[in-house]
Amino acid sequence: MKTAVILSGGKIQSEFALAFLEKHPCDFRIGADRGILFCKEYGITPTHIVGDFDSAGEEVLDWFLSRYEIPVQRFNPVKDYTDTDIALRLALDLGASRIYIFGGTGTRLDHVAANIRTLALALEKGAEAFLLDANNRIRLVKSPVSLSKTEQFGQYVSLFAVGGTVKGLTLEGFFYSLSDYVLEGLDPLCVSNEITEPEGRISFSEGILMIMESKD
Repeated sequence: MKTAVILSGGKIQSEFALAFLEKHPCDFRIGADRGILFCKEYGITPTHIVGDFDSAGEEVLDWFLSRYEIPVQRFNPVKDYTDTDIALRLALDLGASRIYIFGGTGTRLDHVAANIRTLALALEKGAEAFLLDANNRIRLVKSPVSLSKTEQFGQYVSLFAVGGTVKGLTLEGFFYSLSDYVLEGLDPLCVSNEITEPEGRISFSEGILMIMESKD
């Protein structure tokens, strides 16, 4: 299984991201536009660079290109996709089946919303993709999953229906259990649940579910 890490242009908490990169070796490190500033500051050499570079600027791009032979995909700022979306598509083209995105969250909530929807592309291709920051791990699933209490990302688990209705939602091993529930797209019922048993089991028969594991 090939793994990719995307370093994008949102907020990247350096201590958290660097610890993750040290603990989880990856096959591809993709710097997406402003994400290459983080790479330069902390001595990370991307395997690939993508973006329109309206945020990163020419100077830092030239810095990498003068020192390393790194494939660059450059786009016009007037484009259909965000830099994170382009980076995710590249990761999939490279054969990555597990993709971690740093800098996909932050103060620009429009980009956060877009990046969550971008995860659906990986789901369609049969790959796992995660938006990660120091407080959240976000992914989309279309089949049952189990969360180990000892390995969960944070204390809280929130679930949302994405792109329609999630049918037959059943939660076992959680403080708030459910049985065969129909979760509509605007239904906030499944916010801030907690795992109370060694394993929290999430099953459903239809739809796409967003799982947000969070901590304060």
